[in-house]
Amino acid sequence: MRLSSKTLTVLLNLLLGSAWALTLIGAFRGIMHYSIHGWLYAIASALVWSLPGLLGIVVLEYLIRGFERHEEVRRQTRLMEEILQELRSDESR
Repeated sequence: MRLSSKTLTVLLNLLLGSAWALTLIGAFRGIMHYSIHGWLYAIASALVWSLPGLLGIVVLEYLIRGFERHEEVRRQTRLMEEILQELRSDESR
């Protein structure tokens, strides 16, 4: 991921890494805590315990894609304004 703001990039990457760690810790905790009840129950519990981290990952990825779309629209707007200026300067000649 490359955004124009270095600070924003570092912050989002840090939060995304934390969300992945929360997901793995939740899954591990669910498996270890409920494995005495059976493996099927442990896997279901791991999924439930990892949901907050997975939700965080989805939200952060959505934010990252939104920032990337915003930057692309800004680049396109700048290019279109340059093209418009050139067309207007050609018309005035």
